[in-house]
Amino acid sequence: MGSTGKARVKGPDRSCPLDPLAALRTPDDPPWDVYLTGTVFLDIVFTGLDSAPVRGTESWARGMGSSPGGVANMATALARLGLRTSLAAAFGDDHYGEYCWDALEQGEGIDLSLSRTVPGWHSPVTVSMAYEGERTMVSHGHEPPPEEPAPDCPPRARAAVASLTPGRSAPWIAQAARKGARIFGDVGWDDSGAWDLDRLPDLRHCEAFLPNAEEAMRYTRTDSPRAAAHALTDHVPVAVVTLGAEGAYAVDRRTGETASVPAIEVEALDPTGAGDVFVAGFVTGTLAGWPLADRLAFAGLTAALSVQEFGGSLSAPGWTELGAWWRRVRSVEGQEPSALRRYAFLAGLVSGELGRPWPLRRAVPTIGFGRSA
Repeated sequence: MGSTGKARVKGPDRSCPLDPLAALRTPDDPPWDVYLTGTVFLDIVFTGLDSAPVRGTESWARGMGSSPGGVANMATALARLGLRTSLAAAFGDDHYGEYCWDALEQGEGIDLSLSRTVPGWHSPVTVSMAYEGERTMVSHGHEPPPEEPAPDCPPRARAAVASLTPGRSAPWIAQAARKGARIFGDVGWDDSGAWDLDRLPDLRHCEAFLPNAEEAMRYTRTDSPRAAAHALTDHVPVAVVTLGAEGAYAVDRRTGETASVPAIEVEALDPTGAGDVFVAGFVTGTLAGWPLADRLAFAGLTAALSVQEFGGSLSAPGWTELGAWWRRVRSVEGQEPSALRRYAFLAGLVSGELGRPWPLRRAVPTIGFGRSA
């Protein structure tokens, strides 16, 4: 792997209270549960805005948080759910890059042995302003040297999460699939306006595709999210369409299963990274062998818990928080029985105490607090 930077050794592991794949592990398993690659940003999030900023005025936010962002959102969410996660990314050699590396490696136990620090390259930055349940983002950054990192030789892993780019193919995706990884693909907005599935060449390697409703309908030329999900199964075995406040809908072509799960109503502080947390929850449930409806419900729950915290990556819930939520909803008098049944699969996972949790980092106003935060 070529590099203009110097690799750093992996930090000490931290112990997740629960391993969702414990019953499935064998000595011949791949070293990693999930591999992913992409760009790590430093996210600076402003919350508590009453409205969108107005040109020519100054707005004051009641809250602010800083945390690793970009692909770090997904990597952290996966690691906090107990999956052994490997990330290949370029990091700037500035203070932002040092902070993001430390937060991911030391704080979350993510393997960064395939990541590199690039001398003289400053970290990409995103400023996110959250208001009225939505967010507006402004980003700045420069492309790293093309060999940083070199994700064309992925490690052996159970799964990989890939962000598909219209009109482009990433060689590492096909390589990971040939090594036995189950590929989970998401996609961003198609700025070209083509919305042509043929322009997503790596979709053929995916086991599951997880667009939002608008993306799914545009790609399939359909007029409803459910019709879009069924149309997508002509191209990928499992289609999951997220519906925002209405939940999500999924279809598995191989088993004939369909599932629809409503969103959990929560008071949203910051929606940054919620989509990444949803994908991480779905990947976890899939690797654990859960039924489609349980995977969808779990993904929605993890995303709902994440929006109650600042920031993207460091808002992701861990098993201790999932257990606390399950105990709390069961204690509510007059709780809807059907709702409890929908999440009853959690009982076998989070029954009793999960042991002492590792201290989950949260986004803080300044990166200067370091480990003392």
